[in-house]
Amino acid sequence: MPVKIPDALPAKEILENENIFVMTEFRAMHQDIRPLNVLILNLMPTKEVTETQLLRKLSNTPLQVQVEFLQTASYTSTHVDPSHLQAFYKTFDEVKDRKFDGMIITGAPLDFIDYTEVDYWDELCKIMEWTKTHVHCTFHLCWGAYAGLFYHYGIRKRDRLPKLSGIYSHEVRKKSSPLFRGFDDVFYAPHSRATEVTEEQILADPRLEIMATSPEAGVAICKSTDSRHFFVMCHAEYDWDTLLLEYKRDVAKGMNPLPPKNYFPDDDPTKTPIVTWRSAGQLLFSNWLNFYVYQTTPYDISTIE
Repeated sequence: MPVKIPDALPAKEILENENIFVMTEFRAMHQDIRPLNVLILNLMPTKEVTETQLLRKLSNTPLQVQVEFLQTASYTSTHVDPSHLQAFYKTFDEVKDRKFDGMIITGAPLDFIDYTEVDYWDELCKIMEWTKTHVHCTFHLCWGAYAGLFYHYGIRKRDRLPKLSGIYSHEVRKKSSPLFRGFDDVFYAPHSRATEVTEEQILADPRLEIMATSPEAGVAICKSTDSRHFFVMCHAEYDWDTLLLEYKRDVAKGMNPLPPKNYFPDDDPTKTPIVTWRSAGQLLFSNWLNFYVYQTTPYDISTIE
């Protein structure tokens, strides 16, 4: 079944060329089912790349998903065409009176910046508070996960140097969880961050539980015990070349970065990376959408509280 998107969104053609079933608004209007309403607060500067990555992961389920994109009003990205934002993005004032089955809050390249110094921090806090009563289940991703843990639970991030970059093995800590339906006991996922929280910080709050950890990367996935908030520090949505492009960017800047670990064959940056995380990434998003959104959200979306 498809993911429902605006007719003219650029990701449509890319996804269709990959034989991923997407449905335009026009076609969806003629189906007598209620789609899941998912809001994506896209904080990444590379808006169109992140849109495509997330839509790719949300599309492979037997559900119709209506996706809308949200931008901050207090900060306007300078890395995207303003016409794209105008055509496909809403601001919080435009959606604050509505309710959503699910929401994704993405990461942002803000590792070494204190939360209070982020231009849109006050607005993000307002949005995260709003999710408590207007979103059935929220998926916080990378920097969005650390911001969510700080806002909702007061857990402070700390710097991690050198930067964590590469593909790392992860252990499923709660094998009975529907989140890991179809997972192997060990799975692989990319990380690209200079931030972390510790296992001890998560375990100290009884409202949280750890779902997956990595011997090298630390806490990778945790969630609230009521399953209303997920915090995912790994990048299961990454394309095969995302870390490659980041590495080339940093090399061009003269930063002398180490090659992403476990990514290039023989750790040789001249060789084409091998993808080892695609299936786990697809399962992660599909299971979240199915078991924690579709299976538990009320049919009458107005009753979400």
